Amino acid sequence: MPTHSFCEEIGRQAWEKCCALHFWKIFQRMLFVKLKAKGYPNSLIADILSVSITTIYNWLLIFREGGLEALATLHYKGQPSALNPYSEQLALDLDDKPVATLKEAQDRIAKATGLRRSLTQIRAFLQRNKLKRRKVGQIPSKANMEAQERFHKEQLQPLIKQAKERRIRLLFMDAAHFVHLPFLGYLYGWTRKFIRSASGRQRFNVLAALDAISHTLTTICNESYITATTVCQLLGLLVKQYADETIYVILDNARYQRCFLVQETAKTLGIHLVFLEPYSPNFNLIERLWRLVRKEVLYNKFYSTFAIFRQSITTCLEKVAHGGYAEELHSLLTLQFQSFTNSKINP
Repeated sequence: MPTHSFCEEIGRQAWEKCCALHFWKIFQRMLFVKLKAKGYPNSLIADILSVSITTIYNWLLIFREGGLEALATLHYKGQPSALNPYSEQLALDLDDKPVATLKEAQDRIAKATGLRRSLTQIRAFLQRNKLKRRKVGQIPSKANMEAQERFHKEQLQPLIKQAKERRIRLLFMDAAHFVHLPFLGYLYGWTRKFIRSASGRQRFNVLAALDAISHTLTTICNESYITATTVCQLLGLLVKQYADETIYVILDNARYQRCFLVQETAKTLGIHLVFLEPYSPNFNLIERLWRLVRKEVLYNKFYSTFAIFRQSITTCLEKVAHGGYAEELHSLLTLQFQSFTNSKINP
């Protein structure tokens, strides 16, 4: 067992090292001020003091705000913002009438308070008040939100409950048409990135049915068109796959799906078709699967030939069918659906 005096000695040495470390950090900051006063560029100061350029910029901001006293204070928190007394009202106003840029927010805040702040300070103010830059969503102009909500409560939720209890087999059906063109997304980098663009217009069509509970995927693919006959073929596959089960299929109102041939085939096979309210893709679970496919194999990718393009999509779908992307699908395919009843619509 270590003696009491030994422990005291170790503690004293640790304290001295801590003090020395703090002294060195403050000494670095003072050297920064001296080098800056002599006109050294930021990048050279960073090299001399063996710190990152980001640290240099942070020190510069602290010095401009609080001078040497602030710079000599480790973990400096800065002065309370003069905007703080207005925070609640400004946040409500900016949420009610949102802005698209920091410059717009700067002008709005200056007009409301008489305080004009830098764009960096405006960004920090928005972050403190949890006002994030979010992509605007869209609602089809012809969508009947009340009818959608009734469908959700009176049809969709009861079917989901029965499916969870294993009393029925609930599937969501939809077709995706992947065109051999670039799918442009976002990438981090010093400069804007470009990808080559295929010149063809060939399409790879996928008609699929997704099990709401097990996430089992059943597909039919072609390079021509999805027709009523294709839908009937898929219904036939579902009857074989889920023999002796009560099958409900939720699908949209595409003509080739709502036609007489499809509805009569479904009756013959004993399949119950449930058609979504018009303009309500937000209630079709399989739409989220198409989003995953685009993210995994299409965005920011170049495929030199249609055959490679088609194979990448096929491989992704096969991986889903065999239990791949389990973690992503678990969070993506929750049986929670977007309702627009209480959504805020920007004028």
